[in-house]
Amino acid sequence: MPPTLILIRHAQAEHNVSNNIPDPELTPLGKEQAAALSAHLQKRLPGSLDPELIIVSPFRRCLQTATIAFDWLIDAESGRSKVPMVANASWQENADKPCDTGTDPTLVAPNFPHIDFSTLDPVYPDKTSPAASLYHYTREALLGRAQSCLKELRSRPERVIAVVSHSAFMRQAVTGCWYMNADYRIFDFADAEGDDSAPLRLVQWDETKAGGMGRSLEVGVELGEGLPETLSDAVPAEDKKLPE
Repeated sequence: MPPTLILIRHAQAEHNVSNNIPDPELTPLGKEQAAALSAHLQKRLPGSLDPELIIVSPFRRCLQTATIAFDWLIDAESGRSKVPMVANASWQENADKPCDTGTDPTLVAPNFPHIDFSTLDPVYPDKTSPAASLYHYTREALLGRAQSCLKELRSRPERVIAVVSHSAFMRQAVTGCWYMNADYRIFDFADAEGDDSAPLRLVQWDETKAGGMGRSLEVGVELGEGLPETLSDAVPAEDKKLPE
């Protein structure tokens, strides 16, 4: 059976103040949000929803959120995670603004020894060159990247996989759902048998329709909505401001 997915948006980060902050870290409020998420997940997940793999966007705000939200899975003595945590560039944010562009992983990875960076795409953090076409800010590239993400997850042997990613990518390319900071949604694959000729779709659990933390909008959007058709059209627009 394909895995159940727990899709999590990072907690509040410094780019809520300015989009010009490169690869921003969590704010003090963001750290509080991630800690609250940790307390919630420790009550909600044990048992049938124990994550067997945690995939993390390599942006600082996601690495920090995963570290705090899943702190109970990190061994205090060794500093290693009891469940594999893997940095994956395919789950990074859409645009190439400073706040949505990552940092050289050799500068970041030493601060997160519990997260595996060994399989990170070597092109990262490039998002604009021909070699980085997978990460271009266009509708075709983003929807294609989302499908690649889902196909990869669908083929995994784990029963439950958690992903710490970004609002715009998950909303516009993966699920069509809004995610507030440090909120999550749970999905199963719509077609358990799989059909390689059709795009993979997800079906959300009813109990997370407003987000697992109850913070997110129930209204959905059409996948691809608002994404630029070409790079020349890709003038990053400010995300619609919603209450944090």
